[in-house]
Amino acid sequence: MTAIPLQPPRRLVEFTLDGQEARVPEGATILDACRAAGKDVPTLCEGDTLTPKNACRVCVVEVEGARTLAPACSRRAEPGMSVRTDTERTRHSRRIVLELLASSVDLSTTPKVAGWIEEYEAKPERFGADAARLNEEPKVDNDLYVRDYDKCILCYKCVDACGEQWQNTFAISVAGRGFDARIAVEHDAPLTDSACVYCGNCIEVCPTGALSFKSEFDMRASGTWDESVQSETTTVCAYCGVGCNLTLHVQDNEIVKVTSPHDNPVTHGNLCIKGRFGYQHVQNRD
Repeated sequence: MTAIPLQPPRRLVEFTLDGQEARVPEGATILDACRAAGKDVPTLCEGDTLTPKNACRVCVVEVEGARTLAPACSRRAEPGMSVRTDTERTRHSRRIVLELLASSVDLSTTPKVAGWIEEYEAKPERFGADAARLNEEPKVDNDLYVRDYDKCILCYKCVDACGEQWQNTFAISVAGRGFDARIAVEHDAPLTDSACVYCGNCIEVCPTGALSFKSEFDMRASGTWDESVQSETTTVCAYCGVGCNLTLHVQDNEIVKVTSPHDNPVTHGNLCIKGRFGYQHVQNRD
């Protein structure tokens, strides 16, 4: 049985969201309120298991009386505030951010971004072909996962998941400054020579596919990856007694990758190398 800590009830905060009265628990963010109200506010760097980093700025909203737009992912709801999520100012800001991101990195495997580009009428091509940031080949230096930094938007979620927020391995950091900033391991070494313990928690939080399972990378390269025909089954990891939940993604009767439910009180989306990658024994047909 999982023990659930009891906390005193939080009072409700009342404010105005797009002209409608909204009530959320104290401490909730504007993004929480938007999702509760069914409003589709785009976001890339926000993660439900991580502290907001305010890096992508796609979720900005307009708060009455504020000089600048506020990131909905980290701005707490306050009593009496008036928030607008779909003004010309917010749409213009989101359009520029999407144009800057889509012109500089490959967002082809980023969920929902194609729809947002169309919704906000973003035109990434206006910056020209020279806007691409890296133009480097994917790093395939191990059999578990691939680093394709041409898809990296520098959201820092992998750094946080590898660092003090979850894994505490600190294998991943940001190297360089300004336009030269990029995600790297120490001394930009191959992953096999780094402090990485291959938990794959960085893959779990990556919003763009810059970090992906080797199995997924190979299937995309061959044109066989098809999420529309994949099934998902949540089960319990059999390696030890911790009780981590695994979600098995299956295509053509083969496990193609493993994730973990973010709302699970044991794992919160995190796994170890065995849970994340140690599934081949169940489908070894040799």
